[in-house]
Amino acid sequence: MDSWEIFTIIGTLAFALSGALVAFEEKYDLFGVYTLGFITAFGGGMIRNLVVGIPVAAFWTQTSLFLLTFALITLLFILPPALFKVWNRWGIFFDAVGLSAFAIQGALFAKTANESIFAMMIAAVLTGVGGGVLRDVLAGRKPLVLHTDIYAGWALLGGLLIGLGLSHPVSHYVIFVLIIVLRMLTVRYGWRLPRIEKVV
Repeated sequence: MDSWEIFTIIGTLAFALSGALVAFEEKYDLFGVYTLGFITAFGGGMIRNLVVGIPVAAFWTQTSLFLLTFALITLLFILPPALFKVWNRWGIFFDAVGLSAFAIQGALFAKTANESIFAMMIAAVLTGVGGGVLRDVLAGRKPLVLHTDIYAGWALLGGLLIGLGLSHPVSHYVIFVLIIVLRMLTVRYGWRLPRIEKVV
């Protein structure tokens, strides 16, 4: 199993958890929890594939990931409600893991297709933030990527580092941890991009 496959699995499961936890917070029904979990887990990859011209049919070849995602979300229904008081605070962490894993996966995807460094950066952002954007929109929340909070920038950084030639698998895991740490520090210390106020 290569780095691309590993980060695909990590990102899929982390975003599935993130989406399902948001659905529980919004008190969605059974169908809503599965829907939000699956869309968060697979939305970024679908958006990336559409942009780079990969046939939509390729999405349906991920049977094992579908089953893993379904099993993971089902497990959440079995767990006692008391655990969610602790788990809810982990929602941001799962989102950070998904962002990091999918950003790297997207960049590696573009790299294997011999695309330019700019394509790797765009693929990293689309794959990293796509599922989260769809999750937030369906949950009636303002997408994180549109906040002044730094979010997509860390995915862009991951794509840049891989595009600059960090191709060894160990470096991929270092980037993976780096993006998670930077994302969590962003939340902890409220790091934000410059905000321009305009009077209209």
